[in-house]
Amino acid sequence: MRLAEIMKGIDCRLGFDCEVSDVTNDSREVKAGSVFVCIQGVRMDGHDFAASALEKGAAAVVCERDLGLAKQALVADSHKAFGKMAANFYGNPAERLRLVGVTGTKGKTTVTTLVKAILTRSGQKVGLIGTNQHETGGEIVPSSNSTPGPMTLQGLYAAMRGNGYGFCVMEVSSHALDQQRIGDSFYETAVFTNLAHEHLDYHKDMEDYFAAKAKLFSICSSAVVNLDDEYGRRLLGMIKVPVMTFSLEREADLMAKEIVCHADSVDFVLCAGGVESRVHFAMPGRFSVKNALAAAGACLQLGVGIDTIVSALSEVKGICGRIEIIPTHRDFTVITDYAHTPDSLENVLSSLKETVSGRLVALFGCGGDRDRSKRPLMAAAAARYADRLIVTSDNPRTEDPQAIIDEILPGLEGTEVPYDVVVNRREAIYFALRQAKPGDTIVLAGKGNEDYQIIGHEKFPFDERIIVAEALKEIYG
Repeated sequence: MRLAEIMKGIDCRLGFDCEVSDVTNDSREVKAGSVFVCIQGVRMDGHDFAASALEKGAAAVVCERDLGLAKQALVADSHKAFGKMAANFYGNPAERLRLVGVTGTKGKTTVTTLVKAILTRSGQKVGLIGTNQHETGGEIVPSSNSTPGPMTLQGLYAAMRGNGYGFCVMEVSSHALDQQRIGDSFYETAVFTNLAHEHLDYHKDMEDYFAAKAKLFSICSSAVVNLDDEYGRRLLGMIKVPVMTFSLEREADLMAKEIVCHADSVDFVLCAGGVESRVHFAMPGRFSVKNALAAAGACLQLGVGIDTIVSALSEVKGICGRIEIIPTHRDFTVITDYAHTPDSLENVLSSLKETVSGRLVALFGCGGDRDRSKRPLMAAAAARYADRLIVTSDNPRTEDPQAIIDEILPGLEGTEVPYDVVVNRREAIYFALRQAKPGDTIVLAGKGNEDYQIIGHEKFPFDERIIVAEALKEIYG
């Protein structure tokens, strides 16, 4: 492909043309024929690697400032340019897909999975992009973040189109919106789930975080918004396209009543447009009802009938890593959940508290090299509902696990909940299972679908399902 084709639609100073093999913003991936895009990152500036990229055989570098290099293309915004370049490289596949975008602090994975299930039930071929995995029809692709980088994203779009898919349902993170990873993707409908304390290691404050999320609603033709969230109510006044609202607490287009929570599910009546439908949903908790309403709203905006929506919701068997029950064949229950923010941990524990017959035990930690201010808040949230806490590691990354725990524990000051500190997460799980009593529910919070643990800069195998099975065999035989 020619460089001029890749740069089509981008305002740039380009005094040459050449054949191009690929596009990247990672200098380690540069090879002969690559175009290297210089991105100003949080920790490093790609412009510092432009000359070395050319030495490695790059056909050109795209940069925001004149570096005095012979093969440079100057653009005003490298992030924006990269998104469009990736789309051009793959032939703009998103133009032939109906896109559904879901954003928010919590619920993105659940809502996207539910929307895919409903659309599939209606007879559509649907791709998925998200935290758990990417599904393109040809294969299931492992995911390293909610919204992938521009080249990966456009490649996924292209794979979906190649497999005859008409829809793509995707999680759209605040990072992706801020960094313009999605290029010029335009969404047929966009969903706002909620906004809570998270990612403040990247965003300077909640206002900045909200502003990033709100960008999605300027590139869609319809929207679905949670009225129970204060930021959702603010967003409602900003959106210029048709909006469908949902709520458990206020008058809205979609509501739920007669909610009955069980240990492994929830029953409710879905109210939409004067029609009331009974739903049995295989995920417990009132917040699961909100996720179901969000997915229903998205599909109604896309023209799916309410009967199809209700049938699909009732057929869902659960979602990997989201209040997922790990089989124990014992007289206690073990649940793994991705909850890694104060609000999400509180939601999970408060929902389970309504149904447990014994103690509610919460095992949790906080990720390293991430927002430190939420650490004591996690402890305080857990202490509000759990009968016992086990404080341990999550993904410590380059931080000392004990130092992270030392910043978690102040959140327990003034509370009476008993707790133990077991720094090694594997040992903490073994400890929890040894202490288990009949009727207990043990919540392993923070990892969910993740099958690894990040220590330093490396990923080590760490699947809590496997660890629980091994521990039960060792402890109980």
